[in-house]
Amino acid sequence: MALVVTDAVVATMQGGTGLIPSGAVVLRDGRILWVGASDRIPDEYQDIERHSCDGRLVTPGLIDCHTHAVWAGSRAAEFEARLNGASYEEIARAGGGILSTVAATRAASESDLIAATLPRLDQMIASGATTIEVKSGYGLTVADELKMLRAARALERLRPIHVVTTHLAAHAVPPDYKGRAADYIAEVAIPSLRAAHAEALVDQVDAFCEGIAFSSQELAPLFSEARGLGLPVKLHAEQLSDRKGAVFAAAEGALSCDHVEYIGPDGVAAMAVAGTVAVLLPGAFYSLHETQLPPVAAFRAAGVAMAVATDLNPGTSPMASLPLAMNMACTLFRLTPAEALLGATVQAARALGLTDRGSIAPGQRADLCLWDATHPAEIAWRIGGPKLHARIFGGRLDA
Repeated sequence: MALVVTDAVVATMQGGTGLIPSGAVVLRDGRILWVGASDRIPDEYQDIERHSCDGRLVTPGLIDCHTHAVWAGSRAAEFEARLNGASYEEIARAGGGILSTVAATRAASESDLIAATLPRLDQMIASGATTIEVKSGYGLTVADELKMLRAARALERLRPIHVVTTHLAAHAVPPDYKGRAADYIAEVAIPSLRAAHAEALVDQVDAFCEGIAFSSQELAPLFSEARGLGLPVKLHAEQLSDRKGAVFAAAEGALSCDHVEYIGPDGVAAMAVAGTVAVLLPGAFYSLHETQLPPVAAFRAAGVAMAVATDLNPGTSPMASLPLAMNMACTLFRLTPAEALLGATVQAARALGLTDRGSIAPGQRADLCLWDATHPAEIAWRIGGPKLHARIFGGRLDA
């Protein structure tokens, strides 16, 4: 299949936003062949079917590099509890938080999880996502972690979306392992990782390094296992306190450290050396009424790439729109609109270890968004983003 997208404001995302004011993109067999000015399309592509964008903005398909999109149950009551003054840690220690979703997810079948996730997935697609990451972590048994990963794998067979699956069994310590976090890693997290890898259910490995979860020492055997299986790692780090998770993760060659509001200068320096991406998650910051900002200026100064993601989850970021996350990243964290768009395209791809998407260039996947907008800043400027006019996934136009 071949298509030429013409008369577009093309944001290639190369060298910044890389704008081509009256641009064209040639697509064939799911890949980008050529990009340039509409009046300079090479002769060899002149006979290909054309689709005029009528001056609309075209960007790479958006990439949501941190989500917990598969879950069962509701945590709306916690929203009210937080409004009444309860902290995230207080809710978690009282049996709420992640463990509340764990109970509902364990009780759900794989088909139940898929059915519950599809409406959320449709919202993500309608907001421009063409690639998403989906984590496990609400099962906390070998069988239930595998169930979640199977549900996540099934999503891309049901919708035009690419799904990167992440093993996150080290998300919380279940009640039956209270005070025995190391035993949980040895008896559940590592065996579930091995089983998931054997079934080709997992693309990467994540963990939660925090006072209410796991220490870096407890996570070291899990990351060692991931290395042995050839799987890249990432880490929920420094969300509530500075536990030196970023230093640990960078030493492990992590693709990303996510949240990072409480990261110290040593963590920033370690990430810069390792090339680890900082994934900013303003939805959780907003929902939790946090006041500790991630050190955006320090990341800029050190050359640490910053991605932006929704952190879609039932408790602290029930948000499925990447444009809304971009708006929050600009408003709350003071990213520029260009940085926010880079964060949801180029840098998000880096955070997932993907080199074939995130920009509009020859050889890249033909995943594009056509927006009812004329400038890239409009995506972050409008609360919730401009309307998605059409979406191209794998070279196929879905108007």
